[in-house]
Amino acid sequence: MFLSSSPEATREWAVQLAAHLVSPLVIALYGNLGAGKTVVAQAIAKALGIEGPVTSPTFTLINEYELPGSVRLFHVDCYRLFDPVAEAIALGLEELFELGIVLIEWADRIEPLLPEERIDIELSDAGPGHRHIRVRDSRLVPSPLTVTPSSATA
Repeated sequence: MFLSSSPEATREWAVQLAAHLVSPLVIALYGNLGAGKTVVAQAIAKALGIEGPVTSPTFTLINEYELPGSVRLFHVDCYRLFDPVAEAIALGLEELFELGIVLIEWADRIEPLLPEERIDIELSDAGPGHRHIRVRDSRLVPSPLTVTPSSATA
């Protein structure tokens, strides 16, 4: 578990994580409203080479970005899905899992569809301006993914 003391520290942590990502990969982001899921997704996208704005696809549901090397990044937001699993299936979300790096905000809403091999990132409140960041990388079980920039750990 890591303790982030600010959005900047969370971004730094996510940039460090991005250096270890290889497609295809699903990253499931968990946390309450305002926990920092979008901050993590934006930092990962920027670190992977996205130069333009990276916004949460709250209403569009999926944003697709072309990464250097012909890899694609899919940024998904499941918050506004009325029937999350059925709608995610209808959108063809599972098909994206093998096509690139897929960042999924509100992943808990479509848990049954998520592949077993993925990275889970849980963000939770740790007091004013602080966030706990828990990471589980099922591809490395039992070894946890270790990303520890000095300003983001406690």
